[in-house]
Amino acid sequence: MENAQTLLNQVFSVTQITSYIKEILEGAFRTITVEGEISNFKPSSAGHIYFTLKDNDSQLRSVMFRGAAYSLNFKPKDGDKVRCTGNISVYAPHGNYQLIVNKMEAAGSGNILMMLEQRKQKLAAEGLFDDSRKKSLPQFPQTIGVVTSPNGAAIRDILQVTGRRNRTMNVIVLPAVVQGEEAAPSIIKMIEIANFYKLCDILIVGRGGGSIEDLLPFSDENVVRAIAGSSIPVISAVGHDIDWALSDYAADCRAATPSAAAEIAVPLLSDITQQIAEYRSELYENIKGKIDNKRLLIKTFDPSSLELRFRSIQQPLLNRFDRAKTDLTDEIKAKIRDYRVKLDGYKTILENASPETIFKRGYSMVCDENGNIIRSAGQVQTGATLTITPAQGKIKAKVIE
Repeated sequence: MENAQTLLNQVFSVTQITSYIKEILEGAFRTITVEGEISNFKPSSAGHIYFTLKDNDSQLRSVMFRGAAYSLNFKPKDGDKVRCTGNISVYAPHGNYQLIVNKMEAAGSGNILMMLEQRKQKLAAEGLFDDSRKKSLPQFPQTIGVVTSPNGAAIRDILQVTGRRNRTMNVIVLPAVVQGEEAAPSIIKMIEIANFYKLCDILIVGRGGGSIEDLLPFSDENVVRAIAGSSIPVISAVGHDIDWALSDYAADCRAATPSAAAEIAVPLLSDITQQIAEYRSELYENIKGKIDNKRLLIKTFDPSSLELRFRSIQQPLLNRFDRAKTDLTDEIKAKIRDYRVKLDGYKTILENASPETIFKRGYSMVCDENGNIIRSAGQVQTGATLTITPAQGKIKAKVIE
């Protein structure tokens, strides 16, 4: 009690109280083992490893120096659940404490990564990540919408890249909370507003880098569904190159950083100008070529050339007519000859069959008194008068027998 009263009445300097705390903490926790999940993992070029150990309620800054890091038999990463053995150290200049890790063992997968993997499999099974449903980005967008924090580094990077690439591009900032419990509803609301009012041609949804916990809103199931259901093409730009969120799988395009998203979304003004100039030149040459061809065609319609062209068309037709006329005449003559031959034959047959010719060969025609031709002896009676007609003249005769 007396000791506590002495401390209560004493005024400490910052250095004194920090040294006092350092002495207490480092003396009490010389060798301890802490189990938790790795977050904000950052290896340095010198070989040291900086990270945070966390559970559901607390975080503990940790460092594993190069000598101890060489003994690792696995490659730690964000989300890994590990068991670290070391001692607590107080860094007086910053007034904070951290765990100096001498030994690290894997203690199973981190809860966050397990949760994200399960959610990823669920949404993938629904087809939200299928390439078949992804939309193409417009080649010449006029307005870019950005769902992000209006005060973060992401929007500054996007505006800087946009201004450099195409100063005529319109950028609409849809301010959203990008970290914490309010982040997911805020992001969803901005995506819905952009689609309802058709505010832009391309929508960039993202934020700058952070720990795996900081990026969790972009893996929220409802955020993923909002991105997948957007009628406006979406570019997901969450964190840095190594960071991934489920929004990256649902978006129509994934960018490694917000700056890269602007590079993808915003076409270079110089490229557009050059392409327009090329199209204009090509169109001019095509039109000029067509006009020149028409002029050459018109020149061929002077009187002499027209007469020549008419003759060139007429002459073959006349030749065809003459040939047809000759062929028709020859065919008619041939038909006439054939018919004459046939008529001569018919004439000979008729002449041979005529009574006059028959009579000339010695035959006669016998008729009774009534002029009936007698073909049989039974047709006449004795005493009947008959008229016999030979080739010339007529003979009257009486039947004796």
